[in-house]
Amino acid sequence: MTTYILRRLGTGLLLAMLVTLITFFLLSLSFDAVVRARLGSVATPESVAAMTAELGFDRPVLVQYFEWLGGVLRGDFGTSLFTSEPVGPAVASRLAVTLSIVLVALAITVLISVTLGVVAATRGGLVDRLAQAASLVGYIIPGLLIAIVLVVVFAINLRMLPATGYTPFDVNPGRWAATITIPVIVLVIGGAANITAQVRGTMIDELRKDYVRTLRTRGISTRSIVLKHALRNAAGPALTVLSFEFIAMLGGALIIEKVFALPGFGTFAFNSSLQGDITVIMGITLFSVLLVVCINLLVDLVNGWLNPKARIF
Repeated sequence: MTTYILRRLGTGLLLAMLVTLITFFLLSLSFDAVVRARLGSVATPESVAAMTAELGFDRPVLVQYFEWLGGVLRGDFGTSLFTSEPVGPAVASRLAVTLSIVLVALAITVLISVTLGVVAATRGGLVDRLAQAASLVGYIIPGLLIAIVLVVVFAINLRMLPATGYTPFDVNPGRWAATITIPVIVLVIGGAANITAQVRGTMIDELRKDYVRTLRTRGISTRSIVLKHALRNAAGPALTVLSFEFIAMLGGALIIEKVFALPGFGTFAFNSSLQGDITVIMGITLFSVLLVVCINLLVDLVNGWLNPKARIF
């Protein structure tokens, strides 16, 4: 298994290198615009040329990329071109805000989805139809509309929750919970709709298989069959969808963070892209790729632990 993990991490590092190389080449097309944005209204051909040389933008792109990559390998992600803030700590602090929201949303999503999906698959009838209807409603309603409604109801009318802002957990846990409640609900509604449908479908398929009939004829209780056998075998496809949903939540955090004025990863990425802050964008790209690689690896390991037949290591 150690060999498998090292091979996957090696593949992930190669993927990160390829993605960042392509990103850097694309960003190199805007070097001149970045220099002019830094200089502002005082930009002259002479000052533009001087700052281009100062930033090293006049050198070959490949040389600049491998210089950046060498810095990353030494733990130096560079500094922001506009705020002089170190990129590594800046990205890590924003990512912590986003993950504090996404991970809570993901945990609640799993709890709701597995419960609803299993109950719908085993009970059938009205319960199944209600679960399908709830999934459909959660799937078709845009998250932005849900966010607006929740803000109007709970922040403006009832004044129970803040509409914007973020308080770190280590500063005030109660206030932290209040500031992330509405963003988490928005993410959970969309995520639970997708995963509930997946869990329901795979559970129904599992309950129709021969080994389930065999277990029933041996007098094994339905509860034991569902929890010890069918759910374990159905976990693989659900975990795959869950990993996609996690990535989707990270992407959706950009909109959520802008709506609720949260200082997270998405807001940082959006503002940096508008400014053309190349070093920050490169740091965000690298962190994003590595995060996705780690999530996929974790899903494979958990899937193999739950279902030995699915092990690929």
